Amino acid sequence: MWWFKKKEIAAPEPVKPPEKSVMNIKPEAVASVTGKQAREFQQYTPPKGVIPAAIEKAILAMDSTDYTMMNDAYPMGYGTLDSFPGYPYLAAMAQKPEYRKMVGTIAEEMTRKWIKLKTVGDDDKSERVKQLVDALERFQVREKFKEAAEHDGYFGGGQIYIDVLSPKNVSAWTDDTELQSKLFISDKKIPKGSLKGLQVIEPVWTYPGIYNAQNPLSPDFYKPTEWFVMGRTVHASRMIDFVSRQVPDLLKASYNFRGLSLVQMAEPYVNNWLRTRDSVSDMIHSFSIPVLGTDMAQVLMGNGAEQLINRMELFNRTRDNRGVFAKNNAQDNEESVEFVNAPLSGLDVLQAQSQEHMASVSGIPLVKLLGITPNGLNASSDGEIRVFYDYIHSLQQAMFKSPLKRVMDVIQLSEFGDIDPDIYFEFEPLFEMSAKEKADIRKVDADTDAVYITAGALSANEVREKIADDPESPYHSLDLSDGIEIEEGDFDEDEETESEDDPPDKA
Repeated sequence: MWWFKKKEIAAPEPVKPPEKSVMNIKPEAVASVTGKQAREFQQYTPPKGVIPAAIEKAILAMDSTDYTMMNDAYPMGYGTLDSFPGYPYLAAMAQKPEYRKMVGTIAEEMTRKWIKLKTVGDDDKSERVKQLVDALERFQVREKFKEAAEHDGYFGGGQIYIDVLSPKNVSAWTDDTELQSKLFISDKKIPKGSLKGLQVIEPVWTYPGIYNAQNPLSPDFYKPTEWFVMGRTVHASRMIDFVSRQVPDLLKASYNFRGLSLVQMAEPYVNNWLRTRDSVSDMIHSFSIPVLGTDMAQVLMGNGAEQLINRMELFNRTRDNRGVFAKNNAQDNEESVEFVNAPLSGLDVLQAQSQEHMASVSGIPLVKLLGITPNGLNASSDGEIRVFYDYIHSLQQAMFKSPLKRVMDVIQLSEFGDIDPDIYFEFEPLFEMSAKEKADIRKVDADTDAVYITAGALSANEVREKIADDPESPYHSLDLSDGIEIEEGDFDEDEETESEDDPPDKA
C-alpha cells in the first residue's frame, strides 16, 4: 500500500484593498485657470519722445504716489481696483460700435444746437456779433469742441492748443521761447490778426511738465503749469483742458492728469452685452440637436468607428446645423433619429436687459442710444429725453462754458483788438416743441393779448411790436414803418363792425 503525503497548500494572501487616490492640485495649476486679474495701479509712462530725453527721468520722478499702498488696499475691503488701462488699449476699444455710439451721441448732443450770442445795453452791436459768429465758424470752434468731447469720452480728457503768432510773426509752436511763455488775455499779447487757429491734441501725445504736489492750499495744487507735447514744452495757458470726470488727486498722475473715460466705465457692461449676444446667437443657431440611435457596440468596445463617423458626416452635410449626437441602440437592432430642442423662451428678455445696462451707465435713453421705443398703450419717451437734455446742458455748463469764454476772448482780441464785456453767449435749449404745441401757445398768447387790449392795459400797437420782436413768432421782423395806427376800439368785441341801419358808405 502506498502512502501519499498530503500536500499542504499555503493560504492565499489577503487581498489588499485598492489604494484610494489622493487629489493633489499644484498651486501653479490653480494660477493657470484663475480668472482675469484686475489691472494694478502703476505709474503712467508716455510714449517715447513725448518727454525730452534729457529730463525724462527727473520728470517721471515727480510722481510720488504710493502705488504699493493703493494696490494693497483692495484685500482690506475696498473691492477690486481697476487702474488706468492705457491709451493704446482705449484706442483699440474706441473701434467697437457700442463705445462709439455712446461717446458720439453725447458729443453730438453737446454741440448740436450750440450757442446763441446776446448783448446787454441799448447800443446796437449787431454788426460786431455777426463778425464774431463768422469768426467762430471760420475757426471751426464747434467742430473742435465736439472732437475734444469725443476724446474726453474715449481717453478721459481732451486738449485744444491755441495757435497764435509770436512777436516774430510766426506760429508760436515754431518758437520754443514763445511757446513756454504765458498766453495773457490782452491785446498786448494777442494783437489783431494773431490767431491762426485751434488744434485738438489727443492726450497720448502730452504729459504734464511741472505741477505742485506739496501744498494743497495753493490754487495750482495738482494742476500742471506746463505740458510736454512730443518734446516741446508748452505753457498750460496755451492749452484748453476738457475733463468731465475728474479722478481723485492720488490717481491723477496714474491717469496722466486726465479723468475717467466713458469707455472704461462702460467696459464691464459692454462685455456682458457682447457675451450675452453671442450666447443667444449660438443657442438659436443650435437650438435643435439631432440624436442618432444606432448599433454602437463595436465603437464602445474600442474598435474602429469609421463607418459611424461617415454616417454622421453624411447626415450633417444634408442638414443645416452644427452637429449630431450618437447613442447606443444595439438592443433594438435598428436606427432611430430624434431631435432634442433647447428652450428659447426668455432669451429676448435677457438680451434686452444687457442692452439697457449699457444705456444706464452712459445716461443715454434707449430711444437715443439703441432706437428702442417704449412699449405699451400711450407709452412715450419724452420724459427720458427731457432728463437726458438736462444732463447734456449740465455737461455743457461744466465742461464747455469756461473754455468757450476763453476762446471767444481770444477771437475778439484777434478780430477787434479788444473784448466787449456786453457780448455774452448762452447754450441753445435742446428740447424743441412740436408745431402743434407752438401753435397752441401762440393761441393762448393771442387770447391773453386780446384781454389786455380790451381792459386797456395794452394798446394794439404795443402787441404788434411784441409780435414783430419775437423771434419765435411767424411775424418776426414785421415792418412797423407802414404808418398804420390801430385804435383800441377797432378790436372791441362788443361792437359790431357793420350795422344794418348804417348806410353802405358809412359802413
